[in-house]
Amino acid sequence: MEIKAVLLDLGNVVLGVDFRRVFKYWSEVSSTPLNIFHTHWSIDKPYESHEKGQIDFETYSHHLSTTFDITLTLDQWITGWNQLWTQPVMSTVNLLPRIAENYQLYALTNTNRIHADFFKREYCSELSNFNHLFISNEIGLRKPEPECFEFVCEYIDLQPSQVLFLDDTKMHVLAAQTLGILAQQVEKPQDGEQILNDFLEI
Repeated sequence: MEIKAVLLDLGNVVLGVDFRRVFKYWSEVSSTPLNIFHTHWSIDKPYESHEKGQIDFETYSHHLSTTFDITLTLDQWITGWNQLWTQPVMSTVNLLPRIAENYQLYALTNTNRIHADFFKREYCSELSNFNHLFISNEIGLRKPEPECFEFVCEYIDLQPSQVLFLDDTKMHVLAAQTLGILAQQVEKPQDGEQILNDFLEI
């Protein structure tokens, strides 16, 4: 079936992210060995709840304080949290105007309000070509939940087979493929440009 919509993950597909920057900042302001953050942090239940908008960042930061056995001010937690961002993936960003001329263009990202507020403010130009941003903490669903992809397809009123989806996480790609979405993994940020050129007439 003909592709009518392009759905892009944001992290490492459109906007560069690096969690090591977050841990480095928290390590420095707390005088805690860096390896503590690398070995103790995980995508656990509180992290998922935070991304689904079920708990706020202050609550999540309390969980982090216990996890890492450190005490930081809320401002320090937030400043470190927003160290995540590196640079936009310009090879992909530069294609977005052309894609938007020929296809419906959407983003689907697992993220939280603090990060969403940041990228909406700092990267408003890079994100300006998207028809809509589907953000997990706003819709209450996150990848790879099937309901997350079903919600998007219903919202944009297209069949899964009419959607091209790019994500850097294999689990998300496989979940989308199971539902019939044409999903491709972006293993390196620069891969996005090639995949989009391979599948689209732009």
